[in-house]
Amino acid sequence: MSVKSCCVYSTGVLSILILIAGIVMVLLQVFQNVLYAKIKEEIVLRNGTQAFNVWENPPAPVYMQFYFFNVTNPSEILKGERPAVIEVGPYTYREFRPMERVNFLENGTKVSAVNVKTYVFQPNMSKGLQDDLIRTVNIPAMTVMEDFKDMPLIANFISAYMKSVNENLMTTHTVGELLWGYEDGLLKALKKFQPTLNDVFGLFYKQNASDDGEYVFLTGQQDYQDFAVIDQWKGQSVLNWWTTDECNMINGTNGASFHPIITKNETLYMFNSDLCRSIYTTFEEERNVKGVPGYRFSPPSSVFANTTENAGFCSPPGNCLGSGVLNVSACKQGAPIVMSSPHFYQADEKFVKDIFGMKPNKEQHETIIDINPLTGMILQASKRLQVNVFVEKIPVFSQTGDIRSLVFPVLYLNESVVIDDWSAKQLGVIVEEGNIIVNIPFILIALGILLGLVFMVLQCRQRIPEGDNNTPRQGKQREHIYWVE
Repeated sequence: MSVKSCCVYSTGVLSILILIAGIVMVLLQVFQNVLYAKIKEEIVLRNGTQAFNVWENPPAPVYMQFYFFNVTNPSEILKGERPAVIEVGPYTYREFRPMERVNFLENGTKVSAVNVKTYVFQPNMSKGLQDDLIRTVNIPAMTVMEDFKDMPLIANFISAYMKSVNENLMTTHTVGELLWGYEDGLLKALKKFQPTLNDVFGLFYKQNASDDGEYVFLTGQQDYQDFAVIDQWKGQSVLNWWTTDECNMINGTNGASFHPIITKNETLYMFNSDLCRSIYTTFEEERNVKGVPGYRFSPPSSVFANTTENAGFCSPPGNCLGSGVLNVSACKQGAPIVMSSPHFYQADEKFVKDIFGMKPNKEQHETIIDINPLTGMILQASKRLQVNVFVEKIPVFSQTGDIRSLVFPVLYLNESVVIDDWSAKQLGVIVEEGNIIVNIPFILIALGILLGLVFMVLQCRQRIPEGDNNTPRQGKQREHIYWVE
């Protein structure tokens, strides 16, 4: 065999070997497993890792927007007519949320911390100021009336006092007072009989420059899927507000971090102290944020559906308001607070029809999380919740008039974050490098196919010259014979 032929056949053998190697690597996911092993090693809550730095002090700016529902027909409401509200806002605050008092436990498998949140008003991002007046339901009064409605003697005394000081079911306060607190006259009067009663009320009273309790997180050192998962909150591994063990479970992370290597068929769990419960999200669609690929997850309607699996959230037991709303009075000091999505998105139609001015919209009112599936980093997120009050006619309190029994919207919030440009650029590099590593077997397969084509071309060219050399020799022989004749 000539050297030329040897080279040709070597090319063919090499193409087959490379092709087989590439296919085997694809089937065994060799390079993908190498990449995933590296990611699992890096994304752990441990001093010195990028994941820990982002978890401890998130670089992307977080904003909290508050939208209030201003009541326009207070007197008609007391006559039994449908409430009419106008949405005002947003009133936007920059939210700073570092982890503090960080302490590693159990050989680095767990870490405790408190998530201190501080809010700074942003006038340039707001449609209004903190001293804007808002007319809404008098939550302290409604709470007191609900507490004493079954005690006629005390209720009559309280009702008489409310009349004397002109305390009504509707009240007007500034945005700042409703959010961060004001001294309430009725609560101050009751404090004389109950010294432990707090006479200051605010929807987010004592939540500025404070935390919601100590958390213990799993670091992900033993299992990457445990990254930032909550092990305990306020020293407890379960809640005690709800009526079933399943509903009292603390599942998932705090919603600010997720484990790496996320798939589309996963269910991502989060614990939300505002909701006093855990919720879950499922894959919705693929997204791209600042050039970085992501998966969008959102809570399905089944999370707040009026179904058997959610019966444990009915408060009191057996008293379910309907799908799309959650009575959280058990964890709000007895206040008749009801949580929902903004404008009762995904809730029963009756809640929307009860209030004039409700316009549920998926794009504006859905809670969403866009996550890079490789690293688990959040690219974009919007937590949207609405605070409502359950109101009803209480005969012993004339202040309730002939009001309908309904879930009355007060405000909704949008806590949002978008990955910053620097982090997006760094993450984009990681994703590109990961794509290259994962695609190495496919590159080998392409190279094997290319060498196979080269082998075929060389084989054909090796045969063609033989045919070309024979033809001229036959022609010359004939020409010679003809001359002799």
